[in-house]
Amino acid sequence: MQIAVIYWTGSGNTELMAQAVAEGAREAGAAVSLTPVAGINADTAAGYDRLALGCPAMGAEVLEESEFEPFFSSLEDRLGSKKLALFGSYGWGDGQWMRDWQERTEHAGAQLCQDGLAVMETPDGSALAACRALGRALAEA
Repeated sequence: MQIAVIYWTGSGNTELMAQAVAEGAREAGAAVSLTPVAGINADTAAGYDRLALGCPAMGAEVLEESEFEPFFSSLEDRLGSKKLALFGSYGWGDGQWMRDWQERTEHAGAQLCQDGLAVMETPDGSALAACRALGRALAEA
């Protein structure tokens, strides 16, 4: 099974999460590609068996608008029944961006392996453990 962990990071928090998600998926036996969103396009991403997508909350709790949102918008109609995991960090608000993203993803027909994982600020040890668990859940879904 091939899993792509695709992420955008500004401060490095979501990158730390992405690394832990990838680690968990590898522990569960998946072949994993860990890629910043700038290094992949929607056509390539759609070719993976499963996707873990990571983006922090930006602005008024939205996906990052210059790279990640255009990528996700172009991927959205290709999700079908693909199994996904969503994750990201935030520094304000209550995580509404994750709830909106999850709803959007489910509306596109994707199957989330569990609710999106939103972590406040820099992920600590327990948050990174939750990221590894998310990667394992995606690999085993």
